[in-house]
Amino acid sequence: MFQFKGVLAGLLAMFTLGLCFCSGALPTASALVPKAREQIGVTTGYDSAYRKIAYPGGDVPLETGVCSDVVVRAFRKLGIDLQKAVHEDMQKAFADYPHKWGLKRPDSNIDHRRVPNLMAYFQRRGWAVNSSTNSADFKAGDVVAWDLGGGVTHIGLVSDRQTAEAAPLVIHNIGAGTKEEDVLFRFKIIGHYRPVFGNQSSDASKAARLSSGRRR
Repeated sequence: MFQFKGVLAGLLAMFTLGLCFCSGALPTASALVPKAREQIGVTTGYDSAYRKIAYPGGDVPLETGVCSDVVVRAFRKLGIDLQKAVHEDMQKAFADYPHKWGLKRPDSNIDHRRVPNLMAYFQRRGWAVNSSTNSADFKAGDVVAWDLGGGVTHIGLVSDRQTAEAAPLVIHNIGAGTKEEDVLFRFKIIGHYRPVFGNQSSDASKAARLSSGRRR
């Protein structure tokens, strides 16, 4: 009976994170890349207006969105609902998230679409990797956040494609729809995260952080 309760608790924990992998094989972060690339030519605009959306699984129209929507939509294609995951984590640890918008409680319409909140969630998941200016430290599927200046932040996904100089491309939306571009080192990097899904060992994240730190 106790063993059954333990298994049931584990299953409930997975669903809380929004995981619904039916094939049995958990994806790696690189699986995010083709899901993000599918948005190119579909999401052709940019709209940062506040919108009320469904919960869970809510989204603005696919033809528009903001930078964070590229990441959220890619994760959702793998069965991971960051809207739900961030909202539930903020309900548990609201004080650990930025309070720059004057909110007194979580808002499932917008919280997951704000870059600082995604950064806080990824940090709390243990996915942070030491930032560097070495292309070799970035892997396909890594999530990167930048400071564009003037208090404006940006976020995108590292691609599996590179420039002729071996700099990884980035899939992102900085204002003209989802694009795959050479922008990784164009702005100041303020966050670098390597998602680890399901029961994959967090040692992978720790190893990545240590490796990156040694090469700096």
